[in-house]
Amino acid sequence: LFFPLSLYLVVIALEEKMIISKLGDNATLSCIYQERDLHLKNLRVYWQIVDDQEECSVVHTLISGQDNESEQCIHFKNRTRLFQDRLGNGDFSLLLLNVSQSDERRYKCVVLQKTEYTRVIYQAEVILSLAASYSQPILSGPIRNSDSTGEEVTFSCKSGNGYPKPNVYWINKTDNSHLHPSELKITPHTDGTYSIFSTLKVKATSNMEIECSIENKILRENLSANYTEQKQNNGSSIESHKNLEKNRRGAQAAGIISIVILMGIIAVLSCWLWRQRSSKLRSY
Repeated sequence: LFFPLSLYLVVIALEEKMIISKLGDNATLSCIYQERDLHLKNLRVYWQIVDDQEECSVVHTLISGQDNESEQCIHFKNRTRLFQDRLGNGDFSLLLLNVSQSDERRYKCVVLQKTEYTRVIYQAEVILSLAASYSQPILSGPIRNSDSTGEEVTFSCKSGNGYPKPNVYWINKTDNSHLHPSELKITPHTDGTYSIFSTLKVKATSNMEIECSIENKILRENLSANYTEQKQNNGSSIESHKNLEKNRRGAQAAGIISIVILMGIIAVLSCWLWRQRSSKLRSY
């Protein structure tokens, strides 16, 4: 603790809470003392980092109802607020602005009261965890021919803009077995988030159902994408070819008809103009 050690301390039950916030958002660290009729002028409130290894652990200080920034760590300058309208009701929760990975800490709120002597009347710890949802994964796989069973095929899965690093699973949905990825690349970005790219190489079977799953443990999110075999056989290929040829012939016929109609219009218009010109010459 960074407050004077000469204070008379009593044993106070320590409340502990976990707060989950998204990167870049504002996080409220809860510290609520339920007693009423508090006199702020007799109180001191300290918010600090619970880590003895830190050179500076002071997050925010309130003395006699006034903020005191004299010992505040540089990292928290202009980034902390108490809710002034709630202080009289014992709500000493801290608003931490624009949170980043370096704010993932364990914080302690200590409330001291000074009457005849100074004593701790309340304390609470808050664990701040940060997270960001990953995008819906995109799963790509092969379009196979009927004779490719047994050949090695490759699947790829990608997702991004998430935090922290995820767990990536490849699952064979035909028997729900887990498959080992051939490659897993997790790339950090300047905003602190990550993107993932993973590939899977397996032997092709007659019926393939593959799933790529991205797990974010902090948010308890599990996003998945599924691949169902897109198999081409000879019959479907022939039918597709027939449809393509039919459409091509239809387009050609429509083009010829359009040209004939256009030539007819031009002929009628030319005849009309010739007659108009002939009647004018006769009038002369």
